[in-house]
Amino acid sequence: MSKELTQRQEEVLKALTGYIEDFGIAPSHVELAELIGVKSSKAAADHLKALERKNVIEIYPDKPRGIRLLNQNNEFELPLVGSVAAGMPIEAIENVESYVTIPEVMRHKKPTFLLRVRGDSMIDAGILDGDLIAVRKSNTANVGEIIVARIDDEVTVKRLERQGANAVLQPANEHYDPIILPAEQLAIEGHFVGLIRA
Repeated sequence: MSKELTQRQEEVLKALTGYIEDFGIAPSHVELAELIGVKSSKAAADHLKALERKNVIEIYPDKPRGIRLLNQNNEFELPLVGSVAAGMPIEAIENVESYVTIPEVMRHKKPTFLLRVRGDSMIDAGILDGDLIAVRKSNTANVGEIIVARIDDEVTVKRLERQGANAVLQPANEHYDPIILPAEQLAIEGHFVGLIRA
């Protein structure tokens, strides 16, 4: 760690880490306040800011529960939250399977989570079956971007195109047909920002 933590900061970090391990997500400020025995969410937020200054966590104030742990070597870990289809959509598995250290070069793209690709519909874009893709959570995207989209309760990774009033989820493999649906039915989960070859 870049700076020594006080005993209290060690306690807060331990509570935070335990919660993330148990639930797969960071606690809210209210939940953290309860965990560490303080009366207000502001006090919890102050503890988090102190940990961020000491470079053991990273805070994303624009995201609910936007706290990420940095490990002791200042590496950056993301939750691997299941699989995404790169062929036919498959049901998203919401549980965190593990935490994976991502390369430093990927950090500036601010990914939120990793998903494991299943299928070969994006091979011409260099995304192969079994790859871990880094996704930055977002509910909007521009035409031409590779996105993770939810259709009903399933997710898929494709390039976003438009066709009149329809959204087109375009594969990068000539053996697959595009998925065409009314734009209002498209739920974007995030942007593809990089990959780790498993």
